[in-house]
Amino acid sequence: MLALRGMLLVRMPELPDIDTYCHVLRARVVGQPLTRVELLSPFVLRTVTPAPAAAEGRVVSAVSRLGKRVVLTFERELHFVIHLMIAGRLRFDATGPGSKPLKALSPRAGALFALHFPTGRLSLGEVSKKKRAKLHVVEGAAALHEHDPGGVEPLEVDLPTFRAALTAENHTIKRALTDPRVLSGIGNAYSDEILHRAQLTPVRWTTRLTDDDFARLFEATRAVLNEFRARMIAELDGGFPEKVTAFRPDMAAHGKYGQPCPVCGEPIQRIRYADNETNYCARCQNGGALLADRGLSRLLKGDWPKTLEGLEDLKRTRTR
Repeated sequence: MLALRGMLLVRMPELPDIDTYCHVLRARVVGQPLTRVELLSPFVLRTVTPAPAAAEGRVVSAVSRLGKRVVLTFERELHFVIHLMIAGRLRFDATGPGSKPLKALSPRAGALFALHFPTGRLSLGEVSKKKRAKLHVVEGAAALHEHDPGGVEPLEVDLPTFRAALTAENHTIKRALTDPRVLSGIGNAYSDEILHRAQLTPVRWTTRLTDDDFARLFEATRAVLNEFRARMIAELDGGFPEKVTAFRPDMAAHGKYGQPCPVCGEPIQRIRYADNETNYCARCQNGGALLADRGLSRLLKGDWPKTLEGLEDLKRTRTR
């Protein structure tokens, strides 16, 4: 999903982005005791017991990803489950010799909570007036499991398991890839990139995919997620990510409507629905045929072009 703040596109972080957060947090908080919890907005906390202060004095034993959530696990199986939603972002301000003094956080500036460690302050902020980011504090493995949507981990399964997950119900590939009950951690942005890499149309039904289609989709899923995750971590060079969003300028299709496809040069197309849009290359993914955009096809009705050539003809006639 996306939101607008000025001209900034804010998209919900997905698997590579969350994994990047987890990677950099492990080096900063694992093995460290939580010295203080600072709750700045009561709306971010979605559980009553245990209280966040119950973690004070406990050491962080692990940082992990659960779907699109960051999980901080403390001693004696106490878990902080952080769901960033669309506009939530984590920040880490280091403390100690050579570090700048910490500035007070303000809920008016979007700060929701902060966790203080000997190494620094981890805070959650939200760049939106709609406060959707969430913190759940739960105890025990069973309580943590309740926050797992149930999708299989795309980077941890083999091809048969991947295929079984996508064909358990008959959906379009786009919907299956982004359903957290099917696959874990993939959303609108990376599903566009995966489908572009696999050269598959987003509206193909999963039960109609061939063996070759599934093999390409499986390999594309692993390649895209691994490549972007590795690229993000390498770019940080030990730093903490300040601008995390499931959009990158080096993406091939997502967010590139109207720009040339890096493979064939044809303009990237889109299907718009609600607050989302799917980006795809008609030439690479659909044999040159356009997929009907709900808004434009309703407007143009019978004049809606079926091919890229027809779209170019329509543009020429409307500019005369």
